[in-house]
Amino acid sequence: MTPSTAPTSTPPGPAATGSRPASAGSRPVRVGILGATGYVGAELVRLLERHPAVRIVALAARNRDGVPVGEAFAHLAETGHRIDPGLPDASELDVAMLALPHGQAAAIAPALAASWLLVVDLGADFRLADPADYREFYALDHPAPELLPGGPGRPAADGRPTLPAAVYGLPELHRDRIRGARLIASPGCYPTTTILALAPLARAGLIADVVVDAKSGVSGAGREPKLETHFSEANESVRAYGLGGHRHLPEIRDQLAGLGASAESMAGLVFTPHLVPMTRGLLATCYVRPSRPVTQAELDALYGEMYGSEPFVQVAPVPPSTKTVTGSNLCRVHVRLDTRSGRILAIAVTDNLVKGAAGQAVQSLNIVSGLPETTGLEQLPLYP
Repeated sequence: MTPSTAPTSTPPGPAATGSRPASAGSRPVRVGILGATGYVGAELVRLLERHPAVRIVALAARNRDGVPVGEAFAHLAETGHRIDPGLPDASELDVAMLALPHGQAAAIAPALAASWLLVVDLGADFRLADPADYREFYALDHPAPELLPGGPGRPAADGRPTLPAAVYGLPELHRDRIRGARLIASPGCYPTTTILALAPLARAGLIADVVVDAKSGVSGAGREPKLETHFSEANESVRAYGLGGHRHLPEIRDQLAGLGASAESMAGLVFTPHLVPMTRGLLATCYVRPSRPVTQAELDALYGEMYGSEPFVQVAPVPPSTKTVTGSNLCRVHVRLDTRSGRILAIAVTDNLVKGAAGQAVQSLNIVSGLPETTGLEQLPLYP
């Protein structure tokens, strides 16, 4: 894609201030997807193809030029899309959705966003506020540290407008900031599920320390073949990985600290992910030592207050299973006080490819575009 020079006046489209493309009679939001043949990219195609206010105008994928998307994913054959030999000029798009490996989006997202596009990065390149965390957890010297969340942004230059820093795209926490964003860092599946499980406790200052035990299906590891995700390796087996400092740990830490969790509690945060032999689904069980005595009634009130009006977070009366959210953009959470130990158990489940990735990105697109957040995301879970 060759980003176009910013026009002298604000163009139509969701990234333009005051533009609402979903209004009656207006044109659809034009979306290009980079990384369209990975699991997350395919899920974006599945969701956006039936989105009533969106038109997919370009798909890109490495070494797939001209290939029908149905050859890569048979379930998408009826869409008729092909992988483009190159994306159109940025002036032909309103939104660029980047489902790329870590490190690739950082090199191209700033130029795209400076061309009046809304850029939604589904990778990790703009999720962390501190460039040092990228060096520690991703072995990456970030090429645009000024665009990380909380950064100063990039000043106007070469005829292009000032580019604000990225906004962390978890709508339940940052809806107001997402609404005016040009660059959205869509959260990962583990952080989404864990943060939503713990957010009411963090906001109330109730976390003295926390241990997170999280389990994900193998689709979370991506489509590229790896020894540990081969059927004979993963089937009938559960494996812990990323011990002592998984890449998602600073993302979880930063967001909970921003809600009010103390520096001491976040310094002691333990996060252990596990690979389990299922395709979709993520469960996070969080063991919290509260900072003060608390009752079950208070916990119920905290979660009801935070999530009572949220369209995609449901407070479950019993511990939820991953099967109850499969294929949907839902997160189901459950909180319980263990009176024997005094600890709080906070549990959440998501579909790692929907609320944990593509669906959440569409939710943010809807917010920026002035659409109801549920637009194109009304799918009920697949059960059984």
